[in-house]
Amino acid sequence: MKTTQSPAAGPPAEPTGSGTVTLTKTGTTAPVPQEEKKKDGSVLNVFSHGVLIIWAIMVVMPLLWAVMTSFKDDRSIFSSPWSLPDRLRFDNWSRAWTEANMSDYFLNTVLVVGGSLIGTLLLGSMAAYVLARFEFPGNRFLYYLFVGGMSFPIMLALVPLFYVVNNMGLLNTIHGLILVYIAYSLPFTVFFLTAFFRTLPTSIAEAAFVDGASHSRTFFQIMLPMAKPGLVSVGIFNFLGQWNQYMLPTVLNTDPDKRVLTQGLVQLAVSQGYKGDWSGLFAGLVMAMLPVLAAYIVFQRQVVQGLTAGALK
Repeated sequence: MKTTQSPAAGPPAEPTGSGTVTLTKTGTTAPVPQEEKKKDGSVLNVFSHGVLIIWAIMVVMPLLWAVMTSFKDDRSIFSSPWSLPDRLRFDNWSRAWTEANMSDYFLNTVLVVGGSLIGTLLLGSMAAYVLARFEFPGNRFLYYLFVGGMSFPIMLALVPLFYVVNNMGLLNTIHGLILVYIAYSLPFTVFFLTAFFRTLPTSIAEAAFVDGASHSRTFFQIMLPMAKPGLVSVGIFNFLGQWNQYMLPTVLNTDPDKRVLTQGLVQLAVSQGYKGDWSGLFAGLVMAMLPVLAAYIVFQRQVVQGLTAGALK
């Protein structure tokens, strides 16, 4: 004979207008006021928004002050550092661009970063695709070898790297610096894109193989366009790191005519400091800063999409 459990004695729980109900020790239910929940949520929102506003002020204010100072003269920089410039002095920018050789430094940086960024994304995406899609002996070993390269301090490799580049005849050359930047950026690129390629559907690649497409055609025409959000995200991170790189060019690029922008800024700070041309120094600083800000502002949505694509599998 089947038995059923009788309901507990007491009146049934009825929802009230104040919110949900909870079970008490006596078996009855008690309402949980929604006003308390709304109050806790509003306090948390005010606190989080306050922290974000303070952080935004700490980040934006130095940038705005540097841009504002680049249009002042040297006397106004010291007499009224927080006031707006009385007029926009574009001669500071032209002086830094021509007399301080910022144009040469800027061109060298564009060549180095552009070449290394293309090579890093091409080689990194190919290696990540193979590691993510194909099983072969040593797959995990190669993957963890790339991951281990992320934790290797670059300062420990500066001396042997100098001799390797010198023995190859690539010291003080643009293409030598490009190869070093590619090797420096590959571990993070492979680590990032391997996880991204694993989130892509395999059915499309299998359909391409059935239709007779080769592995290279499937990669370049199908899988690589699908990985565009991840490529943009890792490309932005590599661009920021390579554009601001100072240690590697200082050791491997000692030719004054082939200095990159970070080396040029240090030289400009030393020379302009002795000359007292602080307005030209701030103009050169803003020149080096604007491409990085522009790249992030333009591609910020793609960066967020690439970082969240793995979670939206």
